[in-house]
Amino acid sequence: MDQPAALSVTRDMFGQTAAGQPVWRYRLHNRQRMSVDIITYGARIHAIRVPDMNGHVDDVTLGFDDIAGYESADDAYFGAVIGRYANRLGGGRFCLDGQDIQVSTNEGDNTLHGGETGFSARVWAAESFSTHSTVGVELTYFSPDGEMEFPGNLAVTVRYALDDANRLRIHYSAVCDRATPVNLTNHVYFNLAGAGMPSVLEHIAMINAAGYTPVDAQMIPTGEIADVAQTPLDFTRPGRIGAFIDADHEQIARAGGYDHNYVLATEGDISRLAVRVIEPESGRGLEMFTTEPGVQFYTGNSLPGGFIAKDGKTYAPRSAFALEAQHYPDSPNRPDFPNTILRPGEKYSQSTVYRFLPDLPAAGTFLDGP
Repeated sequence: MDQPAALSVTRDMFGQTAAGQPVWRYRLHNRQRMSVDIITYGARIHAIRVPDMNGHVDDVTLGFDDIAGYESADDAYFGAVIGRYANRLGGGRFCLDGQDIQVSTNEGDNTLHGGETGFSARVWAAESFSTHSTVGVELTYFSPDGEMEFPGNLAVTVRYALDDANRLRIHYSAVCDRATPVNLTNHVYFNLAGAGMPSVLEHIAMINAAGYTPVDAQMIPTGEIADVAQTPLDFTRPGRIGAFIDADHEQIARAGGYDHNYVLATEGDISRLAVRVIEPESGRGLEMFTTEPGVQFYTGNSLPGGFIAKDGKTYAPRSAFALEAQHYPDSPNRPDFPNTILRPGEKYSQSTVYRFLPDLPAAGTFLDGP
């Protein structure tokens, strides 16, 4: 990839949905040979290309070469914006202002990532932008009252911005005309050795969280916040992702690895490091900063492995990890969890930053700002 002389953003046609809707691709470039592709189907991160410590550029995110792949049953939410409610709602129901509400279920009796047809399967409107220090794309979607049985009209904006410090900032905002649960995230999967490499088990992870929310057999939070100390879920110090991924531990067994909401110690301060992951061979590192109280750390345990993805590659189980900044799963049914109900006159707002740097240290503190 040639190094651009300036920050830039371009647009081209990516394809059409099965219903004939055009899908556009926006490519963001910086001066450090990093680029990010965003497509309007699901407001998705389609690709992130970053150099390693030797200058070799690879795409480090999972996805498909065409819209048909993204529309398939094996989509796995690659790179998508998730809504209205990221993660799970137990029984697909909750009580809001004294009214029992049943929403679309798509994981047995539960709702996962917004229901049968969530924001990940919608075509968003988009417009590029540039400032003196960033380039990006702003995407908007209007979710009507009753979509997937969620109450109220909801207007959502997601803004991706790339700068020359290899920071990809995602800012989400939303307003409604009736009280409704809102919990947005992005479901991008990473393999810092390059998308399609067979495993992330040798990646080194550090998560700034002393607690997590245990789940029951259906992966619904029990309501407890448990300590990670002296468990296989403890990443408060850098450790191999694969070191304890098959440990004899009830929570690990239920998820088939890691698929847990970590309670961040950052207290919503985006200047405090939430997660750092290093891939030792390439030297690539990823740091995450967020205003959200939690992050779902998922090691791709259920990736099907049989489909053909970008560049003719396949993705085996545990060949990628996701870091989904979020409020806690099932919060509308857990009054002790941070509030996820948005009301008229309020504005939903959250920001998450992914910072990519070659040859990051595998040890250190959580004090570095974005």
